[in-house]
Amino acid sequence: MKNILDPDAVRNFQHLLEKHEKIVLTCHMRPDGDAVGSVLGLWHVLKAIGKDVSVVVPDRVPRSLQFLPGVRQIAVNTQYDPYCARLVNEAGLIIMCDFNTASRQGELAALIQGAQADKVLIDHHRLPEIKCNVMFSFPDMSSTCELVFRLIAACGLYNKVDKAAATCILTGMITDTQNFTVNCNNTEIYEILMRLLEKEVDKKKIVDEALKSTSYNALRLNSFALLERLQIFEKSRCALIVLSKKDLDNFNYQKGDTEGLVNMPLEIRGIVYSIFMREDDDCIKVSTRSKYDFPVCDICSDLFDGGGHLMAAGGEFHGTLQECKDIFIEHIADYDKFLPKKLENLEIN
Repeated sequence: MKNILDPDAVRNFQHLLEKHEKIVLTCHMRPDGDAVGSVLGLWHVLKAIGKDVSVVVPDRVPRSLQFLPGVRQIAVNTQYDPYCARLVNEAGLIIMCDFNTASRQGELAALIQGAQADKVLIDHHRLPEIKCNVMFSFPDMSSTCELVFRLIAACGLYNKVDKAAATCILTGMITDTQNFTVNCNNTEIYEILMRLLEKEVDKKKIVDEALKSTSYNALRLNSFALLERLQIFEKSRCALIVLSKKDLDNFNYQKGDTEGLVNMPLEIRGIVYSIFMREDDDCIKVSTRSKYDFPVCDICSDLFDGGGHLMAAGGEFHGTLQECKDIFIEHIADYDKFLPKKLENLEIN
């Protein structure tokens, strides 16, 4: 495996680890497998070298990730904000994982960005806007967890990766690559997979828990979304799913119930990209996925104050659900220029 990390940045990171005993790890709102896997993977390794380390996240970890070792030790800001504030203010070093802008931390952002601690960013999203002492930013990498593993190895700490840490790191890699089916053209990712499996990680359990398991209500909600709320734009080869707060309430929605829904329309022959809009309490959450290198990240950055990867991005809209949908439909033709010249027939009849 090639060492692609800047040696000076690695040395500076090691210096910060040596300098500070109290460390806080943090990630973005609505944490997914890569966010939780990266902070918990590092948490296990840093604990193994004797650090006083805590994980502080903006809001609750979804049910699909509750199997991860150490998840019950996570401090959730929406539930224990005074405790989280104390941990952050006492920390000498804050390591931020899997986000590129402070806004992705919601109400936790002011606390993290205002802290006097040294800061490190470990992320794989484009155009980072975080002030920090050391930055590891690789937008072409499959996941932040892959980057975390490479950093751990570069620091000579691979021997501190136990089964628990490896489980967390591999979970992030599996969820962000959809079990090694997207964003994994670099063959070195399979070498990292092998190294993690050497730690006796149960890969099947990770796939079953993080990707395949669901609740009765979640299954009904996703079925309803595909049957009643899926709209196809034939000329633009786009699938759109819009779920209102009423729709969610009708199926007793819990956080994480729609995880993976945005990917499902991509299974339709001829569909190039998929948009999912969900009405949350504070905003409209927009998720996008695509095939054929179609840049859904541009849609998210142009229309929904977001961004992400070329074929997997997200954003938020502060307005009504109908306004959010109307804005996208108004501009959908602007992105037809990115469609592949040759496409298979769209089979929707």
